[in-house]
Amino acid sequence: MRQCKSVEEIVSMIATLSKSQVKDRLLHFQGRPRLDFTESYLDGLSTDRLRHILLAAMVTHNHN
Repeated sequence: MRQCKSVEEIVSMIATLSKSQVKDRLLHFQGRPRLDFTESYLDGLSTDRLRHILLAAMVTHNHN
């Protein structure tokens, strides 16, 4: 995953992703924090909730 320079870039990138793309990024997230979600759990969440989780993970990863 490429390093984003700003929170605005991260938000813009995540906003363009479909639910399946966000799920894929969460399932294959390489960085800190380590994420451990099952696909069935992610299937039960809304796209907005998934985007929120991915945003938090990416901002945390970029901050470290």
